[in-house]
Amino acid sequence: MSWGLRNRLSRIIRPETGRTVMLAVDHGYFLGPTSGLEQPGACVMPLAGYADTLMLTRGVLRNCIDSHVDAPIVLRVSGGNSVLDDDLSNETIITSVEECIRLNVSGMALSIFVGSPHQHQTIANLAKLVDAGERYGIPVVAVTAVGKDMVRDARYLALASRIAAEMGAHIVKTYFCEDFEKVSGTCPVPVVIAGGKKLPEREALQMTYDGIAAGAVGVDMGRNIFQSDSPIGMIKAVRAIVHGNASVDDAYAVYTDEKAASGVAVAGGSGLADDRKI
Repeated sequence: MSWGLRNRLSRIIRPETGRTVMLAVDHGYFLGPTSGLEQPGACVMPLAGYADTLMLTRGVLRNCIDSHVDAPIVLRVSGGNSVLDDDLSNETIITSVEECIRLNVSGMALSIFVGSPHQHQTIANLAKLVDAGERYGIPVVAVTAVGKDMVRDARYLALASRIAAEMGAHIVKTYFCEDFEKVSGTCPVPVVIAGGKKLPEREALQMTYDGIAAGAVGVDMGRNIFQSDSPIGMIKAVRAIVHGNASVDDAYAVYTDEKAASGVAVAGGSGLADDRKI
């Protein structure tokens, strides 16, 4: 592994804790204007200082994120489909490695759809991206995307995560599930858990806590942060668990204290859901 690749990985996963809080704001690449992300810059800029990494597309990075932002970038480089298609697995690589170098990114993210009609295509995309990334010292985050009809259990997610690692992915992003130790314990590269659909805040913090306890090195969370009634409070609370080993109760207190300080009435989680995203 080259020095440059090791250095970029150390910007994604903090060496002092071995963990990461990634802020996922790439939903628009197939969903368009997502609730809470209608104005990406207004959403992301107040949160950027609390994120170890921002995961987004080049269009949002170029047009909505100030160049002085210090948060490392993991760039979404797969796509080519939209929510209007029943089969979202028909993706390809949409951004070149040279473009990633120009944008000074720390990592590249690509989805694989194991068990879908286009699984071969997306797994081959991953292998090609890993080759290109290794050539220039840029790590690859493989996202184990799942369709609405796929079972999100340990057997399936362990299969998808292991395939991603076998293809050379440096980090795997997957969903939390019961018996998650069977996923993290059989994947030879670091695993981060996806936030998924919007949950009540305490439930999202419990998922974060359980994921870390079961071997995840962090989260790549989007809607459970930017759709919260206190996004800053929520990302601070997530950080308290991931980097500070806080309990769920203590982390929830971080959220409610920030919420109260911002003048929002404390009345529990919003529970807002946007189930269009798989």
